[in-house]
Amino acid sequence: MFLIAGGGIAAWAPLVPYVQQRAALDARDLGLLLLCIGAGSIVTMPLAGIVAARFGCRMVLIVASLLICLMLPILAVVADARLLAAALLCFGAALGALDCVANIQAVIVERASRRAMMSGFHGMFSLGGIAGAGGMSGLLSLGLAPLTAGICVVAVLLAALLIAAPYLLPYGGSGGTMFALPRGIVLAIGILCFILFLAEGAVLDWSAVFLTTLRGVTPEQAGFGYTAFAATMTVGRLSGDRIVQALGGIRIVVLGSLCAAAGLALATIAPWWEAALAGYALVGAGCANVVPVFYSALGRQTVMPESVAVPAVTTLGYAGILAGPVLIGFAAHATNLAVSFIILAVLLVGVAVTARPLLKAP
Repeated sequence: MFLIAGGGIAAWAPLVPYVQQRAALDARDLGLLLLCIGAGSIVTMPLAGIVAARFGCRMVLIVASLLICLMLPILAVVADARLLAAALLCFGAALGALDCVANIQAVIVERASRRAMMSGFHGMFSLGGIAGAGGMSGLLSLGLAPLTAGICVVAVLLAALLIAAPYLLPYGGSGGTMFALPRGIVLAIGILCFILFLAEGAVLDWSAVFLTTLRGVTPEQAGFGYTAFAATMTVGRLSGDRIVQALGGIRIVVLGSLCAAAGLALATIAPWWEAALAGYALVGAGCANVVPVFYSALGRQTVMPESVAVPAVTTLGYAGILAGPVLIGFAAHATNLAVSFIILAVLLVGVAVTARPLLKAP
């Protein structure tokens, strides 16, 4: 299910330039449309947790996956801005529900297994990002129409769903806590997670546009920017447990945030598209294990119960990847896309500076 979530959202990245050209959107209008993804997700994330507690993870995960598979071909062909907004709302709603409930099931499975598994689960999300972005970009590069390429990706996602469905849990977590607002150290961790996910969302939704408009890359190959990001993040997450144990959580957050900031700066300042790909790869490597460290810190804090803190931070954090990129669009409209990326790099440096005293706090 993490693979489906990563593949579904990543398959959208190579379609962004096509949507922008087909609907004749400037940076501000595209940013407003991307807000629809975040709006749909933020609404369904807390609701999905409650529904899963009542009807089980299996039902929510299957319905959300099917809705993603329905929306991808629609997004590949629709040109009307209003229809695009509606489709992106549904797409975001499905992604939000899938993300939230997949994490709920992951927590249940990890607790039952009595061993660390979360980095591996999130590594499968990143592996889905490689398959989704790389597969869609590869199909488009072969000359397939966006609709045909989208249908091919959907077929793979449906096959994965058929494999996973029999093993999905027919029950979920406890309900009634998903609407809790974070406070204290939980709020601080949520804000830092927002920035980390905002960086991921910026690469997802804007790297292809940046490569096509400022680096002269063809739309068929622009999705490889996100592919480079997803590849290094996947390697980092799949080996994350050993890395965190060797270096410690504080060093992972500080070094990872600085690495991501340096990657964004390289991708933005260097005038070559090859440097941009290398920069996006550094962003993926830097961001890979920072959020898991923050989630571990949630288990040590005493301000809020873990069962309340984790869903609250998940909603706030994922707002960065799904709703946050609209801020990039507005900043790009006011200045340009390069300046937007530099601002984000500065925010990542802020994460590195803030993380050490935050993680040392009792």
